[in-house]
Amino acid sequence: MAGTHVRSRLAGAPVAARQGSVAVGIGPLSPDGVVAVARGGATVTIPAEAHDRIRAGREVIESLAGDVAPHYGVSTGFGALATRQIPRELRGRLQAALIRSHAAGSGAEVEREVVRAMMVLRLATLATGQAGVRAETVIGYAAMLNAGITPVVPEYGSLGCSGDLAPLAHCALALTGQGPVRDEAGRLGPAADALRQAGLAPVVLAEKEGLALINGTDGMLGMLVLAITDLRALLAAADVTAAMSVEGLLGTDAVFAADLQDLRPHPGQAASAANLRALLAGSGIMASHRGPECTRVQDAYSLRCAPQVAGAARDTVEHAMLVARRELAAVIDNPVVTSDGRVESNGNFHGAPLAYVLDFLAIVAADLASMSERRTDRFMDTARNGGLPAFLADDPGVDSGHMIAQYTQAAIVSELKRLAMPASADSIPSSAMQEDHVSMGWSAARKLRRSIDGLARVLAVELLTAARGIDLRAPLAPAPATGAVIAALRATVPGPGPDRFLAPEIEAAVAFVAGGGAVQAAESVTGVLA
Repeated sequence: MAGTHVRSRLAGAPVAARQGSVAVGIGPLSPDGVVAVARGGATVTIPAEAHDRIRAGREVIESLAGDVAPHYGVSTGFGALATRQIPRELRGRLQAALIRSHAAGSGAEVEREVVRAMMVLRLATLATGQAGVRAETVIGYAAMLNAGITPVVPEYGSLGCSGDLAPLAHCALALTGQGPVRDEAGRLGPAADALRQAGLAPVVLAEKEGLALINGTDGMLGMLVLAITDLRALLAAADVTAAMSVEGLLGTDAVFAADLQDLRPHPGQAASAANLRALLAGSGIMASHRGPECTRVQDAYSLRCAPQVAGAARDTVEHAMLVARRELAAVIDNPVVTSDGRVESNGNFHGAPLAYVLDFLAIVAADLASMSERRTDRFMDTARNGGLPAFLADDPGVDSGHMIAQYTQAAIVSELKRLAMPASADSIPSSAMQEDHVSMGWSAARKLRRSIDGLARVLAVELLTAARGIDLRAPLAPAPATGAVIAALRATVPGPGPDRFLAPEIEAAVAFVAGGGAVQAAESVTGVLA
């Protein structure tokens, strides 16, 4: 879940304690398998049947070594330089030069979990045998991953087409004993030293192997799988915070009735509404204004339409998972060794399918956060908060309460709206116009990670504010589920009172939401939320 692995997201964080093993090369990797390696420190294994396919694929490549006809990546240059036939004695140098020249990234170091996800996904393609690499290269790559050696990958360099070339080249460079890496403890040093200390030898690349190591969508796909994992957790948290706001603002839960939701049969909407009903069941606050004396006919959209928006977000995330699963079942390389032994060029490395859903998920994060901020803002205003003090302050005028916490939300939401602008709508031609349309999927993935972090922070401020509002309704009692959430929050964040240093309390709430604490507290009453 988002935030549970905060340290693993840092570039120099140690690899997590080993959690099991994941087999590669015997079918598509599961999303859970990718996360287990990336975040859980799981090791990888290559079964015997995968070794058989690796050997068969390599035999096809080696049979072409003496062919007078050109074969891309085997006996030719790369990209716009593919017209040059490379003599046999220079082909080893060709592969080494490819990796060195393509390891041309720049900028901040990419998070360790992203690099590990990228590596296990590239390994999965290599282990199919259809990339045509040698067994020792596959074994070396797996051993580097299992040893916790993580290449330093700069943030900028991939256009999301021809694969994530620069990021993957930095990984391949480490395999050959060059460039900087971090060891299992997170210490920075030369790849050659880290390999030696792990008892591993650098790999000397043969025909086609350099190209096979870099021609994949693995960075984009790895970040997509991690993002879906985080968003699924935050969607449940968004239902928790929405329920708390409805309760604290004296909203109605009648609109969440199953028969009303069934009139519009979107599965995500039904799931979100069911969560809201479970979270608000038994609320003394809700019961206090259900009588005929209540004159409120309907709530503002940010309350009333919560399951419609969160439900659409859920459905979008599930569509993204469908795309991710298809890509997990793919063999991305160019050229590729086909099942009948041909070596064929193709365009399967184009990142468009991933880029589109990565951009779509950034829209989801921005809109969920936008609705959350609107609910929080209602608590600030005495004209809309149902009798609560201005800004939920202890002594309004002397105290400012949560006034500036809402500013922080607004600043994040504004940034999330900018991040929702699609990266995939852009394309910059490269390689002397040979690669004249690219996906920018890596850029879409990078901004999505920032969007998810922002969403967690916005939801945390809503939870903090709604909890304060509910507490101020005393002696009216909240629902058992929302009450359990508030009780768990109060273990680290005190209840209402005079103004305090608020930033640490916000960070505690972020950890509570992003680490799964809010959902777990609610589920202790409701059971597993949808």
